[in-house]
Amino acid sequence: MSGIATFQVLKLLARAKELEREGRSIVHMEIGEPDFPTPSPVTAAAIAATRDGDVHYLPALGLPALREAIAGYYRERHGVEVSPERVIVTPGSSGALLLAMGLLLNPGDEVLLADPSYPANRHFVRFCEGVPVGIPCGFESGYQLTARTIAQHWSPRTRAVMVATPANPTGTTIPEPELRRIIDEVLGRRAALVVDEIYHGLVYGQRLTSALALTDRAFVINGFSKYFTMTGWRLGWIVVPEAYLDPAERLAQNLFLACSTVAQHAALAAFTAESLAICERQRAEFCERRDYLAHALTEIGFVIPVLPEGAFYLYADCSRLTDNSFDFAQRLLETAGVAITPGADFGTFRANEHVRFAYTTSMPALREGVARIAAHLRGTMNRARAPAIVRV
Repeated sequence: MSGIATFQVLKLLARAKELEREGRSIVHMEIGEPDFPTPSPVTAAAIAATRDGDVHYLPALGLPALREAIAGYYRERHGVEVSPERVIVTPGSSGALLLAMGLLLNPGDEVLLADPSYPANRHFVRFCEGVPVGIPCGFESGYQLTARTIAQHWSPRTRAVMVATPANPTGTTIPEPELRRIIDEVLGRRAALVVDEIYHGLVYGQRLTSALALTDRAFVINGFSKYFTMTGWRLGWIVVPEAYLDPAERLAQNLFLACSTVAQHAALAAFTAESLAICERQRAEFCERRDYLAHALTEIGFVIPVLPEGAFYLYADCSRLTDNSFDFAQRLLETAGVAITPGADFGTFRANEHVRFAYTTSMPALREGVARIAAHLRGTMNRARAPAIVRV
């Protein structure tokens, strides 16, 4: 447990809630949780399932009808045929990531990840007694791993590579040609590739190719939290290679027995035309927020080296403004009432030079947050320019 750290953002969130209890107004741009409600057909389906008594244990791999619906979603959205037998329903995509690491790792096995990346990933590796190897990734590669960097950091102990597209904290994607090269590089070395596609539905100005369209040998993860705005329902899934079905079922039975029955019945309604139309309207609003916030932050001194193609995050270079992103985020919360995430949560590579903004709040709140940050920065600059008073 000594290698598994608390998220710094949760410390800031706790302080933000404390300030709110004291009467302070806080603009929340720190947590990656959509501010939209769950689509109404989903909540209606949950009520119906509860009323009808659909509350008993389900198979460890998930409600068969939901596994079929997820396979149908890949067929209709991506033109990919996925056998429902390969779909495993999990308690959130975090449960899917943990299941993948449990399936793949023996003590001492290494997993290559981008630095920066979602912080829990390296902790899942450590929990399964593996060794996370963070590879520094700058804006030149969209903060993403490439086949070349993977090859450069390969070792005899490398067992798996984990990528996310779109990624947290950057919102960047891996172009299809590069994803093909990564697949060839990793699978050609007889290692495992884990592709986190939890933000796949939230892409702007393009359509992303799922890794499942390129190979049936990768572990591909998605879920209902982000695009379907079902964070608290704790429901995700993983598509596993056929050879891993039996061990995956055994591990799922022992790790979490089964996911919430009511949530699984409700999730069936996420794939209806009405729910998908709601999700698409929300995606369009996220895109509008991204465009506003990227421009507004640039105007007040941040640098956005890469405009994110997906998710709902901006990974901003704040090196002109601070040399310690956690202290900067802390001061911003205390003095301006704006909560953001320091880069140190996502790795070590230039972490103190970056902060993450989540545009998971309304446009009026985003405008208010930017105005508060701008005022804070002006005050900081004015204090820095003020002449020292010499007392004699």
